[in-house]
Amino acid sequence: MKLRRRREVVPVARADAPPLSPRLQLIRAALMLVFVLSFTLLLQLMVISSFQHGAAQRRAFDGFRERLALGTAPAGPVDADGAPVPLGAGVAYLEIRAIGLQQVVLEGTTSGVLFDGPGHRRDTPLPGQIGTSVIFGRRAAFGGPFSDLTDLRASDVITVTTGQGTFDYEVIGVRHEGDPAPDPVATGRSRLVLTTADGTAFLPSGVVRVDADIITDPVVGPARAFTAATLPAAERAMAGDSSTLWAFALWLQALIVLAVGAVWAWHRWGRAQAWVVFLPPMMLVGLCASGEVARLLPNLL
Repeated sequence: MKLRRRREVVPVARADAPPLSPRLQLIRAALMLVFVLSFTLLLQLMVISSFQHGAAQRRAFDGFRERLALGTAPAGPVDADGAPVPLGAGVAYLEIRAIGLQQVVLEGTTSGVLFDGPGHRRDTPLPGQIGTSVIFGRRAAFGGPFSDLTDLRASDVITVTTGQGTFDYEVIGVRHEGDPAPDPVATGRSRLVLTTADGTAFLPSGVVRVDADIITDPVVGPARAFTAATLPAAERAMAGDSSTLWAFALWLQALIVLAVGAVWAWHRWGRAQAWVVFLPPMMLVGLCASGEVARLLPNLL
């Protein structure tokens, strides 16, 4: 019987991969930067923002309820001490049972204010006061408090509580861009206009408004500090807020440094070690940067 001679397999030494050129390292760092920013922005808008909105509303409700009890809730552009009402301060409590909405309305309509809840447009009277009061609310991001606004129908009741009392409004219609506006509010009466983005969530196609006329007795309010002509651009419908653009620049610089460091560690330490060390701080800084990016997006998003 002939025996076969067993062959010995000699392992071939694997050549190390050549180091990346500076240009390729820069491209890898840029791709990592884009990935982190994109991922954290989606995470911020679709998940974290809802928790942020919920926590802000609980704080606003506790603070506004306390001011109502003390009789210090603002009834105009200045508070009980004569100081201007700051942006983000609670000025009303909005309730719409037809769509299960309960929100504290904050002063101002910048993108940052609407992170925490619906906002009162500062060139209009407060709800319950004579004239037309306008409230902005987000369609999808940060809790999307006005996501079901288009489900309202004529005769649905909207209840608003302010430092001057509780007022009921009756919905007279929902109008999209291009639809005719209702007749002007009657002299000595009050109208409430709820405004949000129209179209698909996160892809707004315009603005939708719900008009409602008061069915209780309105009250007289003080003159407003702003007019339609002097209202800051960041507080108008579908506007972004670039006032904290410097903060985004700082967070972006920190993220660039981390991305470059991660690419360097990838080649020096290894892939696993680089991810373990650099992923947590990159996600944290990315969330801070994406929070500033969210301020630049339309305030009704």
